[in-house]
Amino acid sequence: MKIKNFIFLLLSCYAGTFLRLIINNNFIISILGSFFFGYIFSKKLSYSKQQILLSGFCSCFTSFSGYIYFLYKILNKGELIKFFVFSNSIIILSLLSMLFGYWISRKIT
Repeated sequence: MKIKNFIFLLLSCYAGTFLRLIINNNFIISILGSFFFGYIFSKKLSYSKQQILLSGFCSCFTSFSGYIYFLYKILNKGELIKFFVFSNSIIILSLLSMLFGYWISRKIT
């Protein structure tokens, strides 16, 4: 990968992290990030552009550790039912959101 691509990767990571801090809601971030991932994945981009957007922006935007910390806080309070509802609903809605992003991207092009 060229140095220019590394700079773009860093900038996309910064943008994803910055947006994550602005939104500050793990549930919304998971849904939006999955939509972006599906939308970007369906595009016929070059390998470097796809890596910059998916591995850079989407990974920093949705960060799995934020999702796990969110579930840990619920579990730590002893709210098992809320834990199972949130963990399953986030996974299911994220998959549906990714599919919707993929579908929208295909309809636009």
